[in-house]
Amino acid sequence: MKFNENLANLINYEAGKPIELVVREFGIAANDVIKLASNENPFGTSKAVVEAIREYASKMSLYPDDSYFELKAALAKKFSVDEKCLIIGSGSDQVIEFAVHAKANAKNAVLMAGVTFAMYEIYAKQTGTKIYKTKAKEHDLNEFREIYNAHKDEIAIIFLCLPNNPLGECVDADEVYKFLGEVDENVLVVIDGAYQEFAKFKDAKKEIKPNELIAKFKNAIYLGTFSKAYGLGGMRVGYGIADASVIGELGKLRAPFNITNLSLKAAIEALKDEEFVRHSIEANFKEMIRYEEFAKKNQIEFINSYTNFITYKFNELNASDIAQILLKKGIILRDLKSYGLNAVRITIGLQWQNDRVLSELEGTIR
Repeated sequence: MKFNENLANLINYEAGKPIELVVREFGIAANDVIKLASNENPFGTSKAVVEAIREYASKMSLYPDDSYFELKAALAKKFSVDEKCLIIGSGSDQVIEFAVHAKANAKNAVLMAGVTFAMYEIYAKQTGTKIYKTKAKEHDLNEFREIYNAHKDEIAIIFLCLPNNPLGECVDADEVYKFLGEVDENVLVVIDGAYQEFAKFKDAKKEIKPNELIAKFKNAIYLGTFSKAYGLGGMRVGYGIADASVIGELGKLRAPFNITNLSLKAAIEALKDEEFVRHSIEANFKEMIRYEEFAKKNQIEFINSYTNFITYKFNELNASDIAQILLKKGIILRDLKSYGLNAVRITIGLQWQNDRVLSELEGTIR
């Protein structure tokens, strides 16, 4: 059977191993498995969300309000934007898919950092569009400029992951705005802010304010998610914020009821509990210091992270071997071999989880 030729060189996104798979494969009790591979919130989610879902569970047979009015109203208030400037997705990656399918095709190109969120490239390949990447693995806006200026007639979308997944670095907002001012208004610039809650907490200079962004640049879209700081990875709720004209076009690609009514309820309630988010982020950076100190002590190169994870880069040691050894002990880290890196990405866990990870890691690398 023949399929779309764009699928020929397309590989599936490699998700972090689930706890259930490790239990089956290595015979480890589920309670003894530590999963720090998918950047989930180790504190779970707000207790108010859990209670709301319990009370709302009887309505799972019903379709959600497809206008998503209540959630949009809450997000509009939080970010000081008009509700017409919002689109809701099944995770922010679905909004990325909308953006790519709305702008990209076999006659144009997209531009992204050398190492960044894999779904940008995967969605672009689905449309047969050309892909330009910087030689620099992290975001080097000077190199972005060079490539953009050399291929202005081709580039339709520019992806900026701020902070960057899977590396963790983040460009200052004023540098981003300066670069956007040099980009043609017909180029869609996607600012992926999946980890912005963490970045702005650590350094105010990194904060991208959606209302300022879309007021200055009608061709920009800001992406946010409930999967990280809000702890709703399993509920799959994300959003895009852009000029109403952009949202109107992306909305043509959105299927009805693209998130569940339980997901919708969870997101609405999660927004009400900012104290949970603040506590999660404070604890994250407190524990991250331990990973930084461990790396310095053991001469491991790491990237200064503005996220809820840290990336360790190895030279003589094999990162894949390290990840596999720890996996057999019930510790799931993210091997970055698929990104062409001899590195592992480690989600910052709870204190007791980090105790065990650092202890086992030290024994492995010595």
